[in-house]
Amino acid sequence: MVRTWLIFVVMTVASWGLYGVFLHKGQLSMEDAVHGRYKAFLFVGLAYLLVAVIGSALMLIVNGAEWSFTGKGVSWSFLAGVVGAIGAFGVLLAFGAKGRPAVVMSIVFAGAPIVNAIVATLSHPPEGGWGAIRWQFVLGILLAAAGGCLVTFFRPGS
Repeated sequence: MVRTWLIFVVMTVASWGLYGVFLHKGQLSMEDAVHGRYKAFLFVGLAYLLVAVIGSALMLIVNGAEWSFTGKGVSWSFLAGVVGAIGAFGVLLAFGAKGRPAVVMSIVFAGAPIVNAIVATLSHPPEGGWGAIRWQFVLGILLAAAGGCLVTFFRPGS
């Protein structure tokens, strides 16, 4: 039995896995060593406009949603967009500082789950208290960190 949410997760993994490589290619293809990364990021922003703003508005319209929003929901969602954009901008700046896409994105995708796991656990503590955290969870965090380190230290061509 295929779980629908898993299809969307795979879609996201594939998209975000391609993101860094495509962004780097866009930056280089601008043929502007000084401003190419910002030009590329401008089009990333335009793509977000098309997909996030227009796409979600169409989904709301098609599904007959009411156009009422709570202040708290708007605030948290806007903050999520800001931190996402800062992260994307950080990737771009890392490329501009001579970081290779394979290494930069591997560190990002090893480190982000660690941050997510810690913040999500602090935000929603486990039932039964902190003693209910299983050793496999902690091991997963350590393995993600080790994976990011291994990819960085033993990257191709190093």
